Amino acid sequence: NVALLPSGFSISPDGSSSSSSSSLSDQMDTNGDLVNHESKGCLLTVGFQILVNSQPSAKLNIESVETVNNLIACTIHKIKAALR
Repeated sequence: NVALLPSGFSISPDGSSSSSSSSLSDQMDTNGDLVNHESKGCLLTVGFQILVNSQPSAKLNIESVETVNNLIACTIHKIKAALR
């Protein structure tokens, strides 16, 4: 049995510049026309704490690893669905 504790999440812009935060010269192409630099997405960072047995002989079995992977994937899916 593995205890998985959510620590939080952060949603950040994907790094593309948006037209509101860049200078006018950055918004123009070589012909002097305005270019639309809208963000295409975001970066989701999720933090978890996993409590494991401190005994040196204790080992995680494959079922525990799969359970943790499924819980993390489900959490990310729920966050994405809530933002749509």
